[in-house]
Amino acid sequence: MDTAKNERSVIRNLILGFQHLLAMYSGDILVPLLIGGALHFSAAQMTYLVSMDIFMCGIATLLQLKRTPLTGIGLPVVLGCAVEYVAPLQSIGGHFGWGYMYGGIISAGIFIFLISGFFAKLRRFFPPVVTGSLITLIGFTLIPVAFQNLGGGDATAKSFGSPVNLILGFTTALVIIVINIWGRGFFKQISVLVGILVGTLLAIALGKVGFASVSAAHWIQLPRPFYFGVPRFEWSSIATMILAAITCMIESTGVYFALADITHRDLSDNDLARGYRSEGLAAILGGIFNTFPYSTFSQNVGIVQLSGIKKLRPVYYSAFLLIFLGLIPKFGAIATLIPSSVLGGAMLIMFGMVGAQGVKMLMKVDLNNKNMLIIAVSVGLGLGVTTQPALFQFLPAEVQTILSNGMVVGSFIAVILNLLLNNTSLKNKVEEEA
Repeated sequence: MDTAKNERSVIRNLILGFQHLLAMYSGDILVPLLIGGALHFSAAQMTYLVSMDIFMCGIATLLQLKRTPLTGIGLPVVLGCAVEYVAPLQSIGGHFGWGYMYGGIISAGIFIFLISGFFAKLRRFFPPVVTGSLITLIGFTLIPVAFQNLGGGDATAKSFGSPVNLILGFTTALVIIVINIWGRGFFKQISVLVGILVGTLLAIALGKVGFASVSAAHWIQLPRPFYFGVPRFEWSSIATMILAAITCMIESTGVYFALADITHRDLSDNDLARGYRSEGLAAILGGIFNTFPYSTFSQNVGIVQLSGIKKLRPVYYSAFLLIFLGLIPKFGAIATLIPSSVLGGAMLIMFGMVGAQGVKMLMKVDLNNKNMLIIAVSVGLGLGVTTQPALFQFLPAEVQTILSNGMVVGSFIAVILNLLLNNTSLKNKVEEEA
């Protein structure tokens, strides 16, 4: 009897882990496709890059899940390469070469690891009004990404927004909503997975899925250190990657607090430091194995919220699945069959849930005029620079990287306004000097 129960538990956790994997898979493979394409990687090089990126996502997730004296925040979080790194890596790889790109990644990882203890002590600058605003921004600034995928992925393509893409995307979203309204138990917990599967099956029936990528993929691909060459180091490349790393650390802080709020857990400075160190170590390994730096994936916050499953075991299964798929590219290629529009429909719900989680946190804040101003200005500026990044097109590229990121702008503004409006000691000092 106990054996049958344990088998059901394993299958249940495996399915929940697979749901986490699918939720982040598109973002996972998007980064290597964008960077490999921009740097003109060959088919063989691209195969390695995608496979090893998937493999390293699993390793990075395990580093974050398992608590040790130095690493592991122990929250149900999946790690992958953040889109914030795409532009800096493309620029470094294009101007200096692949070696400098990986040198910058390793340097950024070392920086994150060393600064983690200090950065964790800055938590007093992230009260609920700041973290709530940041989490709201994380969700809502990703909505355009969801809509781009829903339309087909490439906004410049003639087929973007075609009736078929819209049908696939909104059908996926509708299935997820319907299951959450009328579903029960485990079926409700895997609503995102069911929605993605229904959307993909519909796409196959409509002839919108090709299987060529599966046929072309290899059966096995083992990780090799310095596959594309040894890392090289140059100050501007290192500085650019460190700026991008700080951006991702701020975003990760918001994700940590969002998950802590969902799982009803209080985070200490030591917890945050271990979380940052895990990301730093993952970035160092990414540079050694010629992949990418890794940080927490915010879309999986929506999965935790929707499924109601707050335990680590399903995420462990997801991490091992990622490692398995990374070693066997032919199996990993199967997941690439999911159309962008189907993923976009699921992202629409998940990113919206992340934003709603931020709103929920803000409901616990005393909404006086000061806090309302912090929320209004930080969220407004964050959404504004996200929708109009060309506003800063005449500024240096390094400055554009920072100012065009809505989450960075919004979080910095929220922190500064909170210091000015809610920090009594600071206000008294300013008044005395005046």
